[in-house]
Amino acid sequence: MNNSHFTRRDALGLIAGAAAPLALTSRANAQNFPAREIKVVCAFPAGSGADVLARFYAEGMKPAFNQPVIVENRVGGGGLLAQNYVARSKPDGHTVFIHAPSSTAANMSLYKNPGADVGKTLECLGAVSKLAFTVAVRADAPWKTLQDLVKHLQEKGDKGTYGITAPTGQVAGALMCVNLGLKTLPVQYRTGPDSLNDLSSGNLDFAMYDPTFALAQVRGGRVRLLAIASAERMQSMADVPTMKEQGAGDINAIGWWGLLAPVGIPAPIKKQLSDAFGAMARSDRTKQFLAKLGTDSFILPYPDSHKLFVQEISNWRDYISRAKIEPRG
Repeated sequence: MNNSHFTRRDALGLIAGAAAPLALTSRANAQNFPAREIKVVCAFPAGSGADVLARFYAEGMKPAFNQPVIVENRVGGGGLLAQNYVARSKPDGHTVFIHAPSSTAANMSLYKNPGADVGKTLECLGAVSKLAFTVAVRADAPWKTLQDLVKHLQEKGDKGTYGITAPTGQVAGALMCVNLGLKTLPVQYRTGPDSLNDLSSGNLDFAMYDPTFALAQVRGGRVRLLAIASAERMQSMADVPTMKEQGAGDINAIGWWGLLAPVGIPAPIKKQLSDAFGAMARSDRTKQFLAKLGTDSFILPYPDSHKLFVQEISNWRDYISRAKIEPRG
């Protein structure tokens, strides 16, 4: 080709010619997807509230695919280990993360070095549910209301303690203490079950539990719930008052669950994953399941879910600043 006569039409032809094989490859990959099992990563151990949700949602996606959908627990760092593993996974749709994007966003400000920048390395392909962490005390505790507990904590000063596991509960508990001028100290646990003995024995004054785990302990006669960390009562836990109702200030530390995947997945495959997750979220079976776990339905399709995820990075940075939480090393 004579460069002196190289026209815009020639340039467009070359671009189209180069793009055609890529488009064909993308379509071919989508037609063959999934080529093997889909791995759903869960950030907390088997039997935890997070694990129960992740496994149910993963099971609900199975009918959309001709391959197994399996759950792999990668536990550590309040979700950091799992989210960084997924963020660095091959973006072919075979590795995804069913988790709380709100917690993933919070980790960006809870740690000095969170690893992967999730706003640039992960996409949220859909939302399914929302929940509020609970203030739980041992079942035989003398405190019947949050005000009762607060009076006790004021008397204990910096000798009071509360248990935390997940980022959402950590922030909600810290906000409550800051708003009420409490000196109560947080104690980090790997999982909710790890803290139960300390709560039952009185070594902890209260614990911030996710509603799925908390309600299981209520049914087992081990804990009593005094409040939830949302601005309004949750439909699925309508009998549990909010922190705000009981004078703990304007706290709305809502966690929500969605499907996260590494950035770069071909659009047709991304749509397949998003559609499968959305169908699961809209099913009556899912809505009935959520109602039993203290979790409300919260359905957002892609790209709205991803816009919220990106906004949450800023939202939780503000919450954490207000809660006066120093980032961990």
